[in-house]
Amino acid sequence: MQKVFELDHPLVRHHLTHLRSKETAPHIFRAQIRRLAILLAAEATRDLPLKPKTIETPLVEMEGAVLDVRIGLVPILRAGLGMTDALLDLLPTAEVWHLGLTRDEATLQPVEYYHKFSSNPPDLVFVLDPMLATGGSANAGIQRVKDWGAKEIHMLSIIAAPEGIAAVRKQHPDISIYVCGIDEKLNDDAYILPGLGDAGDRIFNTLG
Repeated sequence: MQKVFELDHPLVRHHLTHLRSKETAPHIFRAQIRRLAILLAAEATRDLPLKPKTIETPLVEMEGAVLDVRIGLVPILRAGLGMTDALLDLLPTAEVWHLGLTRDEATLQPVEYYHKFSSNPPDLVFVLDPMLATGGSANAGIQRVKDWGAKEIHMLSIIAAPEGIAAVRKQHPDISIYVCGIDEKLNDDAYILPGLGDAGDRIFNTLG
């Protein structure tokens, strides 16, 4: 599927299996989200622009390369926070801007309750949300970032439903979507099957 990248790697399948299990404790769940987000970020940053930089090793001078792009991370609160530190491990100079969206359980539509952006958007923005279900929150988040003025936007999710991918592709065909796994479908309550439950509750140990 154009502009949709599903990771095909043994480590992804291994960590996803532990992530999905209902027996996985919250602290292990958080660690698995982090590991998968690192693998996802490595793929999503494959084509970042570089500029040359001359350095001296302990032995000789050499021509190296450093990133030549201003990067922003926009985690969709609250579950997107679980992916943020992993991205910062790889991109320590990235800026973090927050967007709060919640789902109206009656209409299943996203409702924005918070956003904190600067007046000067980065060149590249990664929108972070572990689950791409209906696509409602993703579409709202991407639109908010577009309205902000970001030049390039990538959506990063741990798992996605085909319905959510289709919704984002329809509304934002220019956006690249990176996921660790594409699941079977949504159930009648708009939860991903087989899924992993509610990512936010499992990350922050607020089940029940």
